[in-house]
Order: sequence, then C-alpha cells, then structure tokens
Amino acid sequence: MPQAHMEETGLEGAGPARTDSGAPALQSRLDRWRRQWQGPGIWRRGVVLAVLAGLLGLLMLIHADLPNKVGNLGSLTETFLPWLGLFVPVLLALALWRRSATALIALLLPAVAWVNLFGGLLTDKSGKGGNFTVATHNVNAQNPDPARTARAVAASGADVVALEELSDASRYEKAMAGTYKYHSVQGTVGVWSKYPLTDAGPVDIKMGWTRALRATVQTPQGPVAVYVAHLPSVRVKFNAGFTAGQRDNSAQALGQAIAHEPVKKVVLLGDLNGTMNDRSLAPVTSQLRSAQGAAGDGFGFSWPASFPMARIDQIMVRGMDPVSAWTLPATPSDHLPVAARVKV
Repeated sequence: MPQAHMEETGLEGAGPARTDSGAPALQSRLDRWRRQWQGPGIWRRGVVLAVLAGLLGLLMLIHADLPNKVGNLGSLTETFLPWLGLFVPVLLALALWRRSATALIALLLPAVAWVNLFGGLLTDKSGKGGNFTVATHNVNAQNPDPARTARAVAASGADVVALEELSDASRYEKAMAGTYKYHSVQGTVGVWSKYPLTDAGPVDIKMGWTRALRATVQTPQGPVAVYVAHLPSVRVKFNAGFTAGQRDNSAQALGQAIAHEPVKKVVLLGDLNGTMNDRSLAPVTSQLRSAQGAAGDGFGFSWPASFPMARIDQIMVRGMDPVSAWTLPATPSDHLPVAARVKV
C-alpha cells in the first residue's frame, strides 16, 4: 500500500511539472517577440521595403502623369492599375517578417492610394428597377459554336444585344431570330433589338473596314442612340512597349461621332480594348458614364475569359441612369459577355 501510494503521488506530480515548465517557455517566447519589436532596430530594418512601398504608392498617385511617349507606359500602367494592389499584402508580409516599423508605416501610402482609387468597386452598387437592359459580347472570330453563344447572350433577357468580331454573321442571325425581331449588321459588328431600329449605319473609326455602327432604338420611353464598337487590338511588345496607336486614333474618331450625336439618350456597347482608367480612351470615356463602374458588383473584369484581368468590354451611357451591371457566364469566346440595366 505505501508503494502504491508513492506511485500515485508520482503520477499526480507529473502533470503540474509539465504545465509549470510550459508556461515559462511560452512567456519566454512572448518576451523575445516583444524585444524584437522594441528598440531602434525596428526603425533601421526594412529600409528597402519602405522605399519599395513608397514607390508603389507614388506610382498609384501619379499614374495619370506617367508619359505615354515611350512605349505608351502610362496607358499600359493604367490598364492593369488595380492589380498593383496585390503588392501591398506581399510587402506587408515581408515587413512583418523583417519586423520593420518603417516599412509598415510606409505601406500606408500604397494602401490608402489603392483604396482611394478602387475601394468603391469592392461594394455591390447594383439596385432594383430600370426599364432597359443591354448586353454586349465579343464572340471571337474563331468561335466554334456561334449558335450556343448567341443563345447564351439572348438568355440574359436583354432588350438590345451587341455582338463584335462577327466572322459569319448569318449564323448569329439565325440563332437570334427567335428572340429579336430587329437587327443590323455592319461589317464585323451587329446589334439585335426587341424594339424597332432606325437610321442604322456604319461609323467610320479610321480603320479601313467597318468595326462600328450606330442605330436608333425606338424604346417605349423614347429614342435611344446605340453605338456598337470594336476598337483595334493592342499589343505589348518587348521592343516597342504598349502598341496602341491605331486604337487611340479610332477612339478619337468614335468620340467625335458621339460628340455630334443629336439624340440625348446614348448607350455605347462594345470591346474598346482598353479600360476606363486608360487616358487614351478619354475622347470616349469623358462623354459617357460607365454602367459597370456606377452600378456594378466588383471590378467586372471581362478578359480573358479563362482568368479575367481587365474590363475592356464596356457599357457606357449618357442621359440615362445605370441601375445594375454584371458579367454573364462564359461562352466559347475568349471574352465574357457583360450586361447592364438602366433607367431610360
């Protein structure tokens, strides 16, 4: 019995001994962590990270002043401007790893700059109501299933649908005929409408062939001028930078056409091969309001469809209020269709 009592006593004593030894170890680690974040070292470490954070913030703040004379650097930066925000959490992790107060404070500049530029896109601004729904889709000239693509866009319930990059318009005309009574195809762009179309014709955007049109949609609320445009493609080349000269010239011509539009209510649908941030599209974007920016949910990236990185498919209006905007499910195209509902 005494022996058993001694064994039980030994077992009972083992637990508290381990607990007592663990508590000082934890306290020791906490003390060491506090010491690492104390003293002058936290201000001397991470100077390079602080400089990178400052440059990142400065780039966001002065992006509009970056020159376009060399490789269209300004437009290239503005095309992918939202993605600069990804560097903020990377630099934050490195600053914490280096235990640098200097870098952490410097990170406030790019963080605040990014939120100022794009924070409004993080919330859902869509509302209810509206009486006119439009959709646009670059269907891709090599689309393997035009009928399926046409039906998918028509399923959005849009009153007006714009399609770009039509290599064989007849296949889309056949697929859309059951839903849309009126349509017009000019070159490689087309518009389909549930309401009568008048004054349909091409718009010269200085390309040598037709990639833009204008038509008047006779809605129950009155006439709406609809423009459909597919601006020239842009390329990023190692020896030339961001080659967008032809697109910029076409944007200038499209902007002039819209500026002389006599109808008060205007909607522009199409693939502009540029984002709303791109200064080179200012001849167009300065006259119209982005439906996605005003009434969308998120960034509304539309290209490439497999991993959208930029919103180059645009719906813009004048004389009407956007109510909601959204991207549609992917089709066999390399672009996502986009749609918006507005109040005429």
